[in-house]
Amino acid sequence: MSLKKKDEHDHLGWMQEKQLSPIEKGYLFTLVWLDKRFRIVDYLELLESLYYRVNMQMPKSHTEQYNLDNKFWYWYPLYALGSFSTIAYVVAAISGALLGFYYSPASAGAGPGDPTVAYNSIAFIMQDLQFGFMLRSIHRWSAQVMTAAVFLHMLRVYFTGAYKEPRELNWILGIILISLTMVFGYTGYLLPWDQLAFWAGQIGVEMSLSIPIIGEWIAQLLFGGFSLSQATLQRMYILHVFLLPFVVTSLIAIHIGIVWMQGIAEPH
Repeated sequence: MSLKKKDEHDHLGWMQEKQLSPIEKGYLFTLVWLDKRFRIVDYLELLESLYYRVNMQMPKSHTEQYNLDNKFWYWYPLYALGSFSTIAYVVAAISGALLGFYYSPASAGAGPGDPTVAYNSIAFIMQDLQFGFMLRSIHRWSAQVMTAAVFLHMLRVYFTGAYKEPRELNWILGIILISLTMVFGYTGYLLPWDQLAFWAGQIGVEMSLSIPIIGEWIAQLLFGGFSLSQATLQRMYILHVFLLPFVVTSLIAIHIGIVWMQGIAEPH
C-alpha cells in the first residue's frame, strides 16, 4: 500500500479506467495537454459563466414570461429572415472573394474601341473559366437574395413592433445595414463596366450633383469627378471589396450580439 497521496487531477489514470474509443482518448488527451499549459478549462468555465450572465434576456421573451415550452415563434419562417440574410451575405462574400482572383478593375481597353479590361475579365470568368458562370451566378443570386431577405426582415420588424423600446438601437442599425446593402449592390453593379454599369454610374453622378451645397464634393469623392473614368471604377472597386465588407461584417456582428442579449421580440 502506497503512502503517497492520490493525485485528484490524475486525468490519464482516470482515462485508463474508462472504456473510451480512440477518438475520445485522443480528444481528452489533447484537452488535458492544452489545459496543463494554457488553462483551457478555466477559460471555458469563464466563457460559460459569461454566457449565462449575458443571456439573462432583458426584457424576457414572450415564451419566458408565460413559461411556454413550445417556442413556436423561434421557428416561424418570418423570424428566420435575419439568419437567412446573414447566410446569403456569407455566400456572397466567399463567392466574391473567389471572383476577385480573376477580376481586374481597369477601364482601359487594349486599343481604341476595344472592350475594357474589366469587361474582358468578366467575359473570361463567364465563358472560359471552369465553373466561372456558376460562380458568378452564385454571387449575383446570393446578393439578390440577401437584399430581398433584409427588406422583408425590416418589414417583419416594423409590423410586429419589434423596433420599439428597448430595441431602438438595433432598429437604427438595421436601417444602416439595409442602406449599406443597397450601396453594396450598386458598387457591384458597376464593376463589369459595360453599358448597364456605365449609365448606372452616370445616373449616380447626376444624383450626387443634385444634392444642394455639397453635391459637387460628393460627386468628386465617390465618382472621381463629374464624368465616369478610371477613378470611378477604382473607387467602386475599393468600396465593394475593401471598405464595405469590413463595415458591414462589424455591424452585423453588433446587430446579432444585441439580439442575443435582448432576445427575440415576439408578437403578443
